[in-house]
Amino acid sequence: NFMDNEYRKHLAGKVILITGGTGSFGNTVIDKLLSFDPKRVIIFSRDEKKQEDMRNHYASQILRFVIGDVRDKESVDQMVKGVDYIFHAAALKQVPACEFFPLEAVKTNIVGAANVIHAALKYRVKRLVILSTDKAVYPINAMGMSKALMEKLMTASSRNILDANEKETMLCGVRYGNVLYSRGSVLPYFVSLIHKDEPLRLTHPDMTRFLLSLRDAVELVLYALIHGKNGYMYVRKAPACTVKTLAKALCEIFDHKKGYMEVGVRAGEKVHETLVSSEELLRAEDLQTYFAIPAESQGLDYNKYLLAPKKRTHSKIPRSYTSENTERLNVAETKKLLLALPEIQKELGHILSK
Repeated sequence: NFMDNEYRKHLAGKVILITGGTGSFGNTVIDKLLSFDPKRVIIFSRDEKKQEDMRNHYASQILRFVIGDVRDKESVDQMVKGVDYIFHAAALKQVPACEFFPLEAVKTNIVGAANVIHAALKYRVKRLVILSTDKAVYPINAMGMSKALMEKLMTASSRNILDANEKETMLCGVRYGNVLYSRGSVLPYFVSLIHKDEPLRLTHPDMTRFLLSLRDAVELVLYALIHGKNGYMYVRKAPACTVKTLAKALCEIFDHKKGYMEVGVRAGEKVHETLVSSEELLRAEDLQTYFAIPAESQGLDYNKYLLAPKKRTHSKIPRSYTSENTERLNVAETKKLLLALPEIQKELGHILSK
């Protein structure tokens, strides 16, 4: 694979740190990273049980597990010394949990990110990619708001790098929507209800969500790590479907007779998600599979901008890129997407072997 060779060139012999590395992203990216012959991959997180499970699963000399918390500056600081690349994936990401404990979201998603960025600059880490979410665009919930501020921290810090002309560190970010079958997401929940022979519990049938496989999410993050430019956010284009379509597709795949019922929207949930705002689309670069969104270009000297306004040709303001107006999958297409997921294949295997 051409891409893999390119990644290997950059990652072989390097020390890579993944904050929150015991999560869905960490578990998916590790196989790939190990195939690129890094010197060391550090998994930094605060759950010893998940680390133990992961250690046993991979049994690799290259992996190093460190207990620590991104909120704690000292534990982050000790960890980042000598690291070449960082994936910052540590986050509180459950929408209702962040709604009820917003200060916790602030501490992990904002202060935690600030600690990681600060340490990366201090120890001249080559590249840092922060992982964000569609919920950070036009945010209405605490999870999205805290992630939006994390993005702003990254952008502001990258601007300081460019202003100071210190080219050692590159900071960029990625944003993706719901990752299919990631931990704590709706698919494993639906499958657990199917096992119990209960109806699937839908929030609202017309709610739409972007659909992205973990593999595609990992591709995006690796792309940003290698090709990323300072201050940019990278977004992968993705199809979407309604929650009702998702439920129907699952019921057909598992021949689930109980169907689904509606239980109402949870605290802080959006009806549709946005991956790129219309303001960002005005300056975004369309890279076929991805959008690359540069930071806004005005510097800190606002007056300069007001005193010498540039003549601008009006381009039509684009609509934001949302799960409502992206490519919409029907039940058959959603089924095809779901059947390609290894987790669904595994579940079907269990059921068939019974």
